[in-house]
Amino acid sequence: MTTRTPWATDSGRPAATPARSARPWTGPWYAGLGMALVGSQVAVSGLLADAPLFAVQALRYTLAAATLVLVLRLTRQTVPRPRGREWAWLVGVALSGLVLFNVGVVRGVAHAEPAVIGVAVAAVPILLALLGPLLGGTRPAPLVVVAAVVVTLGAALVTGGGRTDAAGLGYALLTLLCEAGFTLLAVPVLRRLGPHGVSLHAVWIAAAALWVLSLTTEGPGAVLTLRPEHLPAVAHLALGVTVVAFLLWYTAVGRIGPGRAGLFTGVVPVASAVGGVLLGGPVPGPVVWAGVAVVVLGVVLGMRTRSGPDALATTNLGQPAPPRTGIQLPGG
Repeated sequence: MTTRTPWATDSGRPAATPARSARPWTGPWYAGLGMALVGSQVAVSGLLADAPLFAVQALRYTLAAATLVLVLRLTRQTVPRPRGREWAWLVGVALSGLVLFNVGVVRGVAHAEPAVIGVAVAAVPILLALLGPLLGGTRPAPLVVVAAVVVTLGAALVTGGGRTDAAGLGYALLTLLCEAGFTLLAVPVLRRLGPHGVSLHAVWIAAAALWVLSLTTEGPGAVLTLRPEHLPAVAHLALGVTVVAFLLWYTAVGRIGPGRAGLFTGVVPVASAVGGVLLGGPVPGPVVWAGVAVVVLGVVLGMRTRSGPDALATTNLGQPAPPRTGIQLPGG
């Protein structure tokens, strides 16, 4: 006897999920909170500097995938089975935003100061403001593009400049493209799969790829070298920075569109700077605070636009979807 999981109802169709909230402030709030959690990764990652990179990330995404499955079971939500080209988009999200992004950051800081990588990532709002609407079949909203430039300038002030070489610039470009890919490659599948579906499939695909990388480059025993003090940091990366932040982010993208949601990536360096102070680091100088003010100005400017020209065609995201085949797991 098999037991159906939250992925399918007895009729073979996914169960209806609650209707999307009509409160307009939830999209910006989710985007800002999600990116603030991502910004906390900087401080936490410092505790993992001597840990094997791929083993840590593989363990992180494995724990995140298991947590998402548990959440789906407990809340009786459904995740449709990806089909056809959707697998390619999901693999793109996983390999770009979750695997190659981490490789680019770690390898990049060996050739460039961390600020250089940070400035590259700070340019993500511009890419999302330009390319996000195009993926939805609409034109970029001029005010959102202007706001994205303002946010990027502010984030660059917060992050600062730095020295680099040619390889460092290449890794900086890689991190920029991968960070943008994390959002843009999810756009074609977000409406049908929803935030839970995109998050779950992306993290288990990334976990599988990272386990392969860890086994082949770090050895089978790499994960066993983790010390007890590493585990809380891994748990925070898995639960806070991955599960919660991913769900908040993809929900926000579905509600306000990738262009306007992208403005909130400027929150990442701000949250990193504030988090450093809370953890006992030095208080940033006037240039950093000026950058924070510019980021806030850019976000406020961009959010003054209406969702029409920028939003994804996801106005019924979270509404009951058309019939489709649900995923069924053995056991129960």
